[in-house]
Amino acid sequence: MFKMRFSTISVAVAILAFVAMPARAADEIEASLEVCSSCHGQNGQPINATIPTIWGQQASYLMKQLHDYKSKDRNSAVMAAFVETIKQPDLRKVANYFAAKPWPARPAANASAAPPNGMATCRICHQENFQGGAPAPRLAGQSYEYLLAAMNSFANDERENSADMMTLMKALTASQREAMAKYLSAL
Repeated sequence: MFKMRFSTISVAVAILAFVAMPARAADEIEASLEVCSSCHGQNGQPINATIPTIWGQQASYLMKQLHDYKSKDRNSAVMAAFVETIKQPDLRKVANYFAAKPWPARPAANASAAPPNGMATCRICHQENFQGGAPAPRLAGQSYEYLLAAMNSFANDERENSADMMTLMKALTASQREAMAKYLSAL
């Protein structure tokens, strides 16, 4: 009888330990990513309008950006330093961690009644409501400052990790990019 109870208890402890492993792994990832909140915000609201919201962003997009920072296909001294500390196999875990977070609620500005010219092309990748989809990021609700800076960096050959975006942004005037950024940030 004692052996049977001991055996049952041992199996129960082993099962509980196995079930708790993913929770511990998630806690370890969360703890290691606390540094991200110093710029991207504790609650998903970036500390500065030029920093993108990453909570609730598309996992495939986040994965690509992390990969591009790590491989130096996208330049940012700050991000390169952080990504350098992440092991290659953990990049997807990081992307999935932030993608699983809720998109932060914030008071939206009033979107203009009609989208500016050129927005139909953006919907092809960024989806109907500009909430993203593989592989394109969510644009709706990003800050005007971040969106405009990203668009201009593609147009000015400062950001080269998407040939399609470079081509599209170069075809637009500065005022068209400004109108698009204003419209998207208000969604």
